Amino acid sequence: MDKKQLNKTALQEKEGISNKEITNKKAIFNLKKNRQKHPSTDELLAGIIAGNTAALSRGITLIESHNVAHKVKANALIQNCLEHRKPSIRIGITGVPGVGKSTFIETLGTYLTTLGKKVAVLAVDPSSSLSKGSILGDKTRMDTLVKNPNAFIRPSAAGDALGGVALHTREAITLCETAGYDVILIETVGVGQSETSVHSMVDFFLLLKLAGAGDQLQGIKRGIIEMADAIIINKADGNNLTAAKIAKVEFNRALHFYPAKTSGWTPKIVLCSALENKGIDTTWNLISDYVRHANKEGYFIKKRQEQNSFWLLQTIENQLKDRFFQDEVIAKELKTQLELIAANKRSPFTAAEFLLDLHKTRV
Repeated sequence: MDKKQLNKTALQEKEGISNKEITNKKAIFNLKKNRQKHPSTDELLAGIIAGNTAALSRGITLIESHNVAHKVKANALIQNCLEHRKPSIRIGITGVPGVGKSTFIETLGTYLTTLGKKVAVLAVDPSSSLSKGSILGDKTRMDTLVKNPNAFIRPSAAGDALGGVALHTREAITLCETAGYDVILIETVGVGQSETSVHSMVDFFLLLKLAGAGDQLQGIKRGIIEMADAIIINKADGNNLTAAKIAKVEFNRALHFYPAKTSGWTPKIVLCSALENKGIDTTWNLISDYVRHANKEGYFIKKRQEQNSFWLLQTIENQLKDRFFQDEVIAKELKTQLELIAANKRSPFTAAEFLLDLHKTRV
């Protein structure tokens, strides 16, 4: 096949160029020198408010840091950002792997920028349980949106956090709102039925589904589907269009088995083809209708307040866990208890109670 006929993407290998053609020793020196600097909280805040993506990226890196010395600075940055946040719509997007989340987000994000919106994408990648590493390849997949001046894409590793989002996704949302992004798209890990944490931090929860992926009972399973404010049947194109239309009918039937939402909103089903740019405008109009409905009913502000309460409880839980495992005495005693459990001399429950009592005496 002729190279011109190929649909080029960032995932394809491209012809290389020599370093001499693109590098400048002075520019490299200045770049490395600036990276070694550690900006103050005020400097980061000023950069974020000005819409500087480098400052925003460094701010998110700071709040994601596990370094104890960075926590005070990170907390100060978040606190100072609160009064500078701009109004936004937070949209959570989830679905099984292969449903086309990245393509959908890129197409939706590009469409929103044509409407004059500033779009931030917070993409969460799964972490290896063995190496603890993540690919963080979303910026590579979204090679068109990443070049858009009105878009910001930040991939983060899920780490040990459950529920489909990273540990500090909420804080990253606050920083993006401070930078003036009025649409925040949160892409979850995409593992299926268990991604519920993202629901506690977004205004609109979007579930992407595939036609023919599972039996009809998939449509009436409790859990993630009953939390969705809309179900998008993606890849409704080509030979799959007929199956997608059938799936839409089946999901509409299934939704009748669910109790009414406290917001008074009735979830909708939309056929979409992110690849062919079909159904994207319908999806955004649906989200806009929901926001108007939620504001009219007073539910929008109420849900944000509930999210802040959940954020408080989640932060307390996370910090208690961090303080427990960062205690040197606990870390030493934990090793001893694990050895006793391995030798069948102590049960895990007794060991846990012992460690918690020990930690209580050190608080």
